[in-house]
Parts: sequence; structure tokens; C-alpha cells
Amino acid sequence: MKLLTPLILSALPTLALSTTLPTRILAGITVPDTPTITRALAFASANMDTHTYNHVLRSWLVGQATISHLPPNSTTGPIDLEAFAISAILHDLGWSPNPALISPDKRFEVDGANVAREFLRREGDEGAWPEARLQLVWDAIALHTSRDIALYKQPEVWLTSLGILAELVGPSVAVPLFGPDRVAVTQEEWDEISRVYPRTGLRQFFRDVMIGICTSKPATTYNNFMADYGERYVEGFSEEGKRTIDFLEKNMKE
Repeated sequence: MKLLTPLILSALPTLALSTTLPTRILAGITVPDTPTITRALAFASANMDTHTYNHVLRSWLVGQATISHLPPNSTTGPIDLEAFAISAILHDLGWSPNPALISPDKRFEVDGANVAREFLRREGDEGAWPEARLQLVWDAIALHTSRDIALYKQPEVWLTSLGILAELVGPSVAVPLFGPDRVAVTQEEWDEISRVYPRTGLRQFFRDVMIGICTSKPATTYNNFMADYGERYVEGFSEEGKRTIDFLEKNMKE
């Protein structure tokens, strides 16, 4: 059910934008409700299987729940809630079963970032998505698995990474990775989000996605976490000779 009263962002200093946004409630979490977010949800639903769609929804809601609890001094400036929402909702388009969205030679995070940027150029409200704002969404998606980089980027970027990982492993496991001052979603909120958007079978589904990428475009998995899945589960997969250390040891001049 949509709320009739807009979210007054000035009452929540860390959420402050120059305008108010209408809201609705999903799984007990108050989220912004804009036409572009609605179009992003429809685009995600049309281009993701159920497991992926539930995952991105949980990631958005976990991140938004965290935002709602952050103290005013926890970020260096206002948070663009719409850009954060779009980043979370579209972050795994690189897993899409739609071959038109998938490249043969780019990491899945980059595929997702590229598709999201083109979506916003095509479907975003006219004049609302200048290049800097598009780049913010691109960075949030492209860096969502690179926690050690995302942590030092804009709040929308680290919140995207935080929401995704906390969704996967739970708040208590995420706290040591992002810090207790950043992981603010409660266990009760996490449980309700998981009830509304079920996670049954997620571990095997995630494993199968990683195996599929390691099999279909292995060159995109070397030197990142996906290669671990290839080494463990894909017959004949090997990083030997393909890692950065192999390249530099062979080619560095002195």
C-alpha cells in the first residue's frame, strides 16, 4: 500500500535531498516511490529470474533500512535515495538470462553497470540524470563486489555494496566487514525482508550463477572472487598463467 504522505527528508538528516519523495512500504521498510524506481523494478522483473529479483529487492530494502537508522553525522552529505534504489535494484543485470544484456568479455558487474546506465538514459526522467549522477549509479554497481574500494566512495556506492552483502550473510556477519557505525539494519528487519522475499535455495542458486560465468567467460573471473568458484567447481578451470602475478613476473622490465 502506498503512503499518501511524502517522506519528509529533512526529518531524517542523512537522507536529505533537495526535494521530498513519495514513499511506500515494502516488507515493513519505508522506501522512496518514484516513476523511475517503478520502471526499474519492472525492467528488473522482466530481465531477471525469481531468485535474482528477490535478491536485488532484499538488497535494496536492507540498504534502505540501514539508511533509516544512520545517525546524522554518518555521511559527508545528503544521500541520493533514488540513485541508491536504482543501483540496488539493477545491480545484478549481469546475471540476466536475456543474452542481449550480457557481453562476452566483461565482468558481470560491468555488464550490470552498463545496462543500468543505458536504462536511465532511456527511461529516466528527462533532465534528471546528468552524467555525474549516471556515473554514481555506474560506480555503485560496478564496485558492488569490491567492498575494499566501495567503502571509500560516496555513500550511495558503499551502501549498495553493504546492502548486497548484508542481504547475503546477515547483519551480524556484515558488521565486522563494514563497521558497526554503518551496518544499521536490525535482525528483525532482515528477517521480515527475507520472509516477504524468500531466500530458500539461494546458496545453490548463487553457486550455479558463479559456475555459469566461470564456464561461459572464464577470462572475466581471473583475479577476482569468482575464480574461487571456478577452481572448486569447474572441471579444467585454472588461473595458472592468467593471474596478475603471472603477467607481471613474465613481462615486467628492469
